[in-house]
Amino acid sequence: MIPLLHDFTNATVLVFGGGPVGARKARRFAREARVLVVSPDFADRDFGGAELIRAAPGPDDIAGWLERAAPALIVAATDDEGINEAVTEAARQRGILINRADRSGERDPGSVVVPATVREEPVTVAVATGGTAPALSKYLRQELEETLDGAGEMARVCAGLREELKARDVPANRRRRVVTDVVNSPDLWTALRTGTSNCPQVIEDVLGEQPSTGSDQP
Repeated sequence: MIPLLHDFTNATVLVFGGGPVGARKARRFAREARVLVVSPDFADRDFGGAELIRAAPGPDDIAGWLERAAPALIVAATDDEGINEAVTEAARQRGILINRADRSGERDPGSVVVPATVREEPVTVAVATGGTAPALSKYLRQELEETLDGAGEMARVCAGLREELKARDVPANRRRRVVTDVVNSPDLWTALRTGTSNCPQVIEDVLGEQPSTGSDQP
């Protein structure tokens, strides 16, 4: 499998199953997408603002739900293997991406694995083991949470700095060196993580050290 990041803004995600797994999937995709959860019952959990539809579709009803919802992604998260299989087959026939929550290991074409994710906006890091070791994914995610502390602020510093250097006509190779030096600064990482420095301050400090012209002198 090849990892990709997919923008679900204005897209629909259709979840079959209202248990704990369905709730978790709904919360994940409701960050961006319109999420519909179809189930005869719903766990007493947070569904992330998803629309809950109380229904108990049989295998022959699945195609109709897909036609009406026109989803970009379908999640099969029921406790009925027959329903999950029908959802998967209907998605495959229509070329719709499918995440089957009751399967691990080998995956069919068109399958989507939802990875363990660490977010330090706008930085996102995902870890997946192909469904073979969820406990390992969870462990690595926890390790990465500490590593990524401050990464979001660093990303904003770099973005702002690049724009300011472009505006000052600093040559591209010089811009790359400046931004690389900033990213590799242990002192700056510490300052961003402890809140003793902020994005505008860092940008101004770095720009104050740069030549006022477009010279590429180090």
